[in-house]
Amino acid sequence: MAETVSVELLARLQPLMSLGSEGLRELLPRCRLHSFARDADPFQAADWSGQVAYLVRGQLWARMPDGTSRVLVGGHEFTASPVARGGKTPVGSKAITEVELLSLDEDTLDIVMTWNQLAAPSESAKEADQTDWRMMSGMFAVDNLTVGTFASLPPANIQALLAKFRRVPAKRGETIIKQGDPGDYYYLIESGRCKVSRLVAGSPVQLAELKEGDAFGEDALVADTVRNATVTMNTDGTLLRLSKQDFNQLLLAPLLLKVSGDEAAQRVASGAIWIDVRFPAEYQSDGYPGALNIPLNDIRQASAALDTAKEYIVYCQTGRRSSAAAFLLSQRGFHAVLLDGGMRARAGAMESVE
Repeated sequence: MAETVSVELLARLQPLMSLGSEGLRELLPRCRLHSFARDADPFQAADWSGQVAYLVRGQLWARMPDGTSRVLVGGHEFTASPVARGGKTPVGSKAITEVELLSLDEDTLDIVMTWNQLAAPSESAKEADQTDWRMMSGMFAVDNLTVGTFASLPPANIQALLAKFRRVPAKRGETIIKQGDPGDYYYLIESGRCKVSRLVAGSPVQLAELKEGDAFGEDALVADTVRNATVTMNTDGTLLRLSKQDFNQLLLAPLLLKVSGDEAAQRVASGAIWIDVRFPAEYQSDGYPGALNIPLNDIRQASAALDTAKEYIVYCQTGRRSSAAAFLLSQRGFHAVLLDGGMRARAGAMESVE
């Protein structure tokens, strides 16, 4: 009987079983099953480079790189560990019966396991009722860890970042940030829900509702300007707060990648796409040919229509608005870089060459 990829199946495998049901559910779309007929050599018939492989069904004879041979039985305790990983791929094998192997990208597994181990609270932290970061399903979604907000963080930054967050209880109706105030903190929602609103013609307009695992407050920190919206608690909850200094050092610096005007032009010639985050009237006046015009205030909603396989170079007049947009896109898993200094710096560099 053929296996299906399920949380129950992954929970039998090492080291996946340490992730818990939510973490395993996140990994399901990244796993693949491969079926091979009797007498086939799975490790000659398929390319396993960069993959972790588990035998989940059937019997397989395998000769290992150290010259030893063994018969593996899918579902047996021994095959809870990978049959192939890194340099330990069998140099020869033969399916004694029909077999199925499950594969998972090794880098994805390593990233997820790194965060899981560093995010687990110590016994003393549990007693102090501190955050179990592994429960932050939005923050620790596999997409975030591998291509989103935290994918570009050096591993050395992870422990420091988690240690810098402070838990803040919040009551229903409490205003957390207010439109027009200076930016001071970055927030993650550990529990509860918030609403985001903005004054338009003097009246508040609700823009979004945020839930557990969502972040807010980054716009003003990245652009070094005032808050452009108000965030109010819809329910009681707990927030995780990071100071502007720690945000800049531990999150912004690794995520906000900058390129010069010359390098940006070369990347566009190779297929990258300009994004102009100014207002339409500004874009129509002097926007770069072929650029997408997505004003900063629309970047969250418009990102759903962008292609994660493409590279985007984000610009505005000075780099202030585009720095916020590039960070927001990087948070959402896009390959977005900032035109350093904006159009003004690029124009100045071109004039100096002339």
